[in-house]
Amino acid sequence: MMDRNGESYVGLFETESRRGKVIVYRLFSVTLFAGILSIWAYRFSNLFIIHGGAGGQQQEHDGGGANKSYWVLWVVLFGAELWFGFYWILTQALRWNPVFRHPFNNRLSLRYGHSLPTVDVFVCTADPEIEPPMMVMNTVLSVMAYDYPSEKLSVYLSDDAASEITFYALLEASSFAKHWLPFCKRFNVEPRSPSAYFNSLSSFSTSSNDSVWTKELAHIKKMYQDMERRIEDATKSGKVPRDVRSKHKAFSQWDSFSSRRDHDTMLQILFHSKDAENSKDVEGSVMPTLVYLAREKRPQYPHHFKAGAMNSLIRVSSTISNGKIIMNVDCDMYSNNSESVRDALCFFMDEEKGHEIAYVQFPQYFLGITKNDLYGSDLRVISELEFHGADGCGGPLYIGSGCFHRREVLCGKKFSDQRKVVDWNSEDDGLFMEEEASLQKLEQESKALASCTYEHNTTWGTELGLVYGCAVEDVITGLSIQSKGWKSVYCNPKRKAFLGVAPNTLGQTLVQHKRWSEGQLQIAVSKYSPALYGYGKLSLGLQMACSTYNLWAPNCLATLCFSLLPSLCLLKGIPLFPKMSSPWFVPFAYVIVAETTYSLFEFLICGGTLKGWWNEQRMWLYKRTSSYFFAFMDTTLKLLGFSSDSGFIVTSKVAEEEVSQRYKEEVMEFGASSPMFTLLATLAMLNLFCFLGALMEALISEGGFVRVLEKMMLQIILCGVLVLINVPIYQGLFFRKDKGRLPTSVATKSTIFALSACVIFKALHLT
Repeated sequence: MMDRNGESYVGLFETESRRGKVIVYRLFSVTLFAGILSIWAYRFSNLFIIHGGAGGQQQEHDGGGANKSYWVLWVVLFGAELWFGFYWILTQALRWNPVFRHPFNNRLSLRYGHSLPTVDVFVCTADPEIEPPMMVMNTVLSVMAYDYPSEKLSVYLSDDAASEITFYALLEASSFAKHWLPFCKRFNVEPRSPSAYFNSLSSFSTSSNDSVWTKELAHIKKMYQDMERRIEDATKSGKVPRDVRSKHKAFSQWDSFSSRRDHDTMLQILFHSKDAENSKDVEGSVMPTLVYLAREKRPQYPHHFKAGAMNSLIRVSSTISNGKIIMNVDCDMYSNNSESVRDALCFFMDEEKGHEIAYVQFPQYFLGITKNDLYGSDLRVISELEFHGADGCGGPLYIGSGCFHRREVLCGKKFSDQRKVVDWNSEDDGLFMEEEASLQKLEQESKALASCTYEHNTTWGTELGLVYGCAVEDVITGLSIQSKGWKSVYCNPKRKAFLGVAPNTLGQTLVQHKRWSEGQLQIAVSKYSPALYGYGKLSLGLQMACSTYNLWAPNCLATLCFSLLPSLCLLKGIPLFPKMSSPWFVPFAYVIVAETTYSLFEFLICGGTLKGWWNEQRMWLYKRTSSYFFAFMDTTLKLLGFSSDSGFIVTSKVAEEEVSQRYKEEVMEFGASSPMFTLLATLAMLNLFCFLGALMEALISEGGFVRVLEKMMLQIILCGVLVLINVPIYQGLFFRKDKGRLPTSVATKSTIFALSACVIFKALHLT
């Protein structure tokens, strides 16, 4: 490759496309599609036979006689199969052309060692009760300690709860950082979250051959434990120590505090070059800029949740540091790789392709996931395969955390292919940057930019910053950026860039996916729908890839159909699938076996286990029949003008000791009653009753079990699999005695609902 001067050019990253594997998969998917078409053909051709068509002749078929009720069941099942086939086609966009990016940050250092751009890091927190301040501080410390020039790094903590406890914790963390950052650099520490680093050591021992490291480790760990104790004491008491409060004038900002939804802007610059003496570590090196922000909130003004916090940070940071690159991370996602900034810059600063790239998305991985990932929290296939496929279509989604952005793109700049040369060290393009200002004046002027009235009659939330109007504002923002001509890339290095806290109860997991799927569906029915908004702006493949996630929620209808109808019809002896002796049995068997086998293979090559795959299938069912169902209903009601609960929900990051222990033992946690649990338990009990009832009928029938098996093999298998996959629910209903079992009220309601459905359906005269 030649550069613009005609000289040999070596890129800062390479893109790998595994053509051999892709071709094999494409051939396989063609055969699977042929099977799906055959299933559709079977359903469609029998519609007329069942309804008494085909020239008025009554024809015998696998389903039995011609009757209207049976025809309705057939149509509903056909609709579900059409949906599953259509959705499968959409998912192929994520598998037909995956690409894998490999940054070379050693080349970056050699080429731009002394001219790297400034980087602003945004850490967002919303509730100190759900997101403990100590956890937040570990994330802040991990990003402050990036392997990057400190004078070019700025870290902002957005506290949407305006908690003085969180600010106190940041004060403590800033003092500790003056010791922690030199320790990390001296001993090349990984990871650079203190808690994660200390936990990663097999044992704290002084038997190491490096006596200097051992001594320093003991000292820094003692400092960390003291800081942790002080922060946790303040958190438990809900009060900042009196001596600390009187010492720091910044706490006076809370004197006028009314509530977390009614307060002035609170902003404090803890480290900055304008305060040089205070902003050095114990070795005399410059510390990264460190800023605390709690934007103004008033009950009469919408605050737009995380998107509003991010937009305030974008404006405020423009006056203080104006980093060319902005990285945002959730407060529970600590940096696990100190090289991540340099990895991201390899894409932005590449001379040939860098000018096209708006953002670099890293995957979200989680700490403490059980060996077999009980709740499917790791999103393994999405992270290891599907996002690589989206990258091959034009770029991954922006998922709200672990993402590096060009500031100019977030500030509304449109893509131009003519602009290939970027001056990464210019300082003349800030929205609000001033030449000179004292630190105190800088704080006061920055506060105005976080006012709740600042965005009134502006394009913030539409053209500037993150886009408002959806629970998953990050995804809409990414689509808006890509529709302006920009590209994004997905970087998934061997050492994971970020690690977070995953839900460790079923309830938390289902609520989290309800919010995600509801937000995705809101996109699908909004003006930002990839099918409409992206038409002519995004590639067809990227439109399909995005729609795969946008249509999570509607999957509930087809899944509920297959969870109910085949089992109920099995109980009544009504076949819905071809006999084993019929040629039409072959496409059904092939699609089921091939798709299941590929799903298992895909999961295993992504690093999963056999039991982990089985857990993934269970969560696939639970999410589709509960989270997605309630998300679909809430969105539908909202579209019809009815009120619905679609507000922002922060997933709890705090776990009780007993809950954590059961999670480690991979025992499913239910606990409190929930409409989702009632629905799941009812479906589980219904399938159990149908399966047992069908077995009893088969054993006492004249033809015997073999005849029933030959006639209704697929329904028996489907119902049997649903029973097996629901074993944890049966255990939670009837056999467990711990606090994590399902409540008695859920057991009673689900049993009554399921029995009633079976009795009513059994009594129906389907003619």
